[in-house]
Amino acid sequence: MPHRKWLIAFALTCVAAAIPRPAHAQTAHADIINAQGQKIGTAKLTQTKAGVSISLDVSQLPPGTHGIHVHAVGKCDPPGFTTAGGHLNPDMKHHGKENPEGPHAGDMDNIGVGADGKVKATFTNAHVTLGEGANSLFHPDGTALVIHEKADDYKSDPAGNSGARIACGVIQK
Repeated sequence: MPHRKWLIAFALTCVAAAIPRPAHAQTAHADIINAQGQKIGTAKLTQTKAGVSISLDVSQLPPGTHGIHVHAVGKCDPPGFTTAGGHLNPDMKHHGKENPEGPHAGDMDNIGVGADGKVKATFTNAHVTLGEGANSLFHPDGTALVIHEKADDYKSDPAGNSGARIACGVIQK
């Protein structure tokens, strides 16, 4: 009888070892800073089957609608954040989901900031990945999330007429 218990335990161990386990989710984050270099929020990024899910939690922004994009350089030097470069665009497309020759990989829907200057939003960018490849957010120059002063019109090249860069966060593992 003792051998039988051992045999059952051994069989269960073998079965458990053969069951595929989910890989650890690929994740990233960005600390969002304002033009004065102060941290005003965070973004959490998670790879999903549909693309990269971005959970944004930011305060101290002007109320209203703002463009947000993934920029091609992982550098956020205030006050203008020009060091973040242009939008991530490895396919050399035109800006905007409404542009027949677009969108850039870094183009995303606008965000709405409340009267209290806060935004909590979760959205998915289907054109980027936390994995390997041309659309990876971890290419050698890195990438950054940039929030603009105005709404993106989803069609004007190169940045959707969204105005100045008012907040930025380097995307990091």
